[in-house]
Amino acid sequence: MTSIKRCFNIWDLRNAARSRLPKGVFEYVDKGSEDQLAFNSNLRAFEQVKMLNRVLVDVSDISLKADILGGESAMPLVIAPTGVAGICWYKGELELAKAAAKAGVPFILATGSSTSIEQMAAEAGGRLWFQLYMWREKQLSYELVQRAARANFEALVWTVDIGQGANREHNQRNGFSVPYRLNMRSAIDALRHPRWLFSVMGRYLAKGMPSHVNFPPQYQQKFTGTATEAKALRADLVGWDDVDRLREIWPRKLILKGIMRADDAVEAVARGVDAIIVSNHGGRNLDSAPGTLEVLPDILRAVDGRIPVIVDSGVRRGSDIVKCLALGADAVLTGRATLYGVAAGGEKGAAKALTILKNEMRRTMAYVGCRSTREITSNILFKGGSDNAFSGKEDIASWPLKESA
Repeated sequence: MTSIKRCFNIWDLRNAARSRLPKGVFEYVDKGSEDQLAFNSNLRAFEQVKMLNRVLVDVSDISLKADILGGESAMPLVIAPTGVAGICWYKGELELAKAAAKAGVPFILATGSSTSIEQMAAEAGGRLWFQLYMWREKQLSYELVQRAARANFEALVWTVDIGQGANREHNQRNGFSVPYRLNMRSAIDALRHPRWLFSVMGRYLAKGMPSHVNFPPQYQQKFTGTATEAKALRADLVGWDDVDRLREIWPRKLILKGIMRADDAVEAVARGVDAIIVSNHGGRNLDSAPGTLEVLPDILRAVDGRIPVIVDSGVRRGSDIVKCLALGADAVLTGRATLYGVAAGGEKGAAKALTILKNEMRRTMAYVGCRSTREITSNILFKGGSDNAFSGKEDIASWPLKESA
């Protein structure tokens, strides 16, 4: 059992979360899909980006502040939507959102969360965005979008890379599913983790089991219910015209999450979206996807500054945030880092994760001689050869990846 006070980096928080959560819940959070190829590609891509320290620069006053979609953020980071937070900790989404508000960064509420749009708006504070999964019955999605608009969420994030679901074989091996079902394997798993059993499931049993409160009413059910028909209704019948429809009914910032191709980025710009998120879903969907940093340069060249580009998948260090900005991104999303935190200690754990990332980012900026996020450019990056520093947004997809140990 690891105390939050003894967690000095995100990996420590991961270990604390692993010791507290049932294996099925932890691996749902922690792993990718199939052979973990995309998951590992995300991490390896960050490893390949090196930075040059700059000396004799006054770095006594460093600002991490950034503009994200027209609003000031304490750092260039947004907490990604993670619908399983309510299983990791009692009212986990609300705990995450409160930590984000106090840290001064935006929070994205997932469609599959156990906290309603309305409760989040009333209790969380801070900058709130809403993540949308499109239903095959599209009118149900439009009604959900209208709920978020009435609750004054400032941005809508449509996750567009779900296809026909993901092959996460570890869930089957662990007997884990969402909704969380008690079977022989999951029951034994829960009994081996009594802190989680009593502090999360016990409190829910005493005060009322949560449900997918943002699903359409006819598909809402308890988190311990049977597999919902609503999953089968996630739309595979979608197209770019659906972006036009959302643009018509959503009055604020519209963001597409899951862009991995330059031509899709160009089409998103043409359709009038306000930002895109370069994401392979944390390596949880298409297992043969490249790391997001590998495709980022081509996408940035295609977008050419017309809309903000945010990067998701693989951020575990504050130095990772600096690398993303140096490559040209405007901000990052992080999902697992703060989810490990909330799983380890609720709001305090999530706050610890954000503090770790913030301190690491500030320290990295000092080493590379950047006093503000505006000063983070490609000239801090190193690439072997005669021309050490990047002269522009070069494509790291051509870099040879280091062999796995």
